Amino acid sequence: MLTPAGASCSWAIIIDGTITADSSFPGAIIRSVNGHHSHNHAHRCSFLPGREDPYLRLGTVSVFVRDQDRSLQFFVDELGFNLAIDHRLPSGDRWLTVIPPDGTAMIALIAPPPESEEYKLIGRSTHVVFLTEDVVAKFEEWRRRGIRFQSSPQPHCWGETSAVFEDPDGNSFTLLCCDELTLEVQEQRRAHAIKLEAERRNNQELENARQVQARLFPQIQPAAATLEYAGLCIQARQVGGDYYDFLDLGRERLGLMIADVAGKGTPAALLMANLQAHLRNQCAIYWNRPFTPFALEQPQRVLAAVNRLFRENVTGAAYATLFFAEYNDRTRQLRYANCGHPPAILVRSDESIERLNSTTTVVGLFNQWECAVGELQLSPGDTLALYTDGLTESFNAEGEEFGEERLLEKLRQCRELSSSNLLASLVDEVRRFSPHEQHDDITLIVARCKGE
Repeated sequence: MLTPAGASCSWAIIIDGTITADSSFPGAIIRSVNGHHSHNHAHRCSFLPGREDPYLRLGTVSVFVRDQDRSLQFFVDELGFNLAIDHRLPSGDRWLTVIPPDGTAMIALIAPPPESEEYKLIGRSTHVVFLTEDVVAKFEEWRRRGIRFQSSPQPHCWGETSAVFEDPDGNSFTLLCCDELTLEVQEQRRAHAIKLEAERRNNQELENARQVQARLFPQIQPAAATLEYAGLCIQARQVGGDYYDFLDLGRERLGLMIADVAGKGTPAALLMANLQAHLRNQCAIYWNRPFTPFALEQPQRVLAAVNRLFRENVTGAAYATLFFAEYNDRTRQLRYANCGHPPAILVRSDESIERLNSTTTVVGLFNQWECAVGELQLSPGDTLALYTDGLTESFNAEGEEFGEERLLEKLRQCRELSSSNLLASLVDEVRRFSPHEQHDDITLIVARCKGE
């Protein structure tokens, strides 16, 4: 975009803050660029795979002026540049820089003492060259704003067009374009438009996927006379691998289920949908058999079938942790299987704590898979919390995790709240503790046992 000032008879063109060539006049500059660096004309962001040399770009170029405020107004208000830095140095001097609309190199507007050698350079050629895709259009735009040009744009035999303009101090700058640069800018503009459109389509597809996945979560809650319950899932991305469900198992029984598929984003969401389909399908098959005694290891059979189907339908080392609870609305008995999931927390009415630890390993990793079932009796005033590790592993700026102890303390403090209000209070507590970007899905189910 520009070149260091102070050289007496040489030119240097900088594109996106990187020097590309140096010669005695603009035509030689462009030919040198064409012959050696043509693949980097309009874009110099050099984070290419395999590059080993350290990152390097031009930072600032000095232009000497008499009045910094007047020059700032010229570059910003008349040329359309942006103010980059306006800072008072320890010496008392003002460090003032502006930057063109494109590129990264800045111009430092320096007001030297009148008795200095630098002051004598004011009003001369700066040897700064601004590249544009259309010199004539920029010439007309700036001339209407009152910019003083030494002449109208001049074509050159080597294929470039240039025009020289001056700032209020008489410092001269060159405005330059060439066909190859124009074509390169147009190509970059088209590529940028294609990239933006691809990003827009991708975002739209992810939003559609988010809406579809949201429909996989429970849309209605089966009625229960002795249990008040609620659940939520806050995804770190548009879609994710956490899952919870409420299932009407018939015969006055309710299913509470929470799961966490390994991985994040779209792959985890697809596996989550696969797991949800198997669970619902197997529940419908087993619990709708009218002549099968319910007590004969029904949860174990369902989960064993889910493990087999999930393993058969996924590749690699895909797996999920899962907590499945079957609640008897008449007797308040809870039967559960914890498949490698964080322990559910049961806060009794007397504030004592019980952890419902793993009864078997994760779902999806092993062909030979057996499941044990735990049982316990709930009483009015008891509160059960199921959660995924995205809650307890949320961390603050110091890297400290929210942890189980904070969860237990909050459950004790708020156990008299309704399930939905307790969920909201827990989420607020986690977000106060970890206010930065969420890194993992957070899923919760809270159930409170009550009298009929």
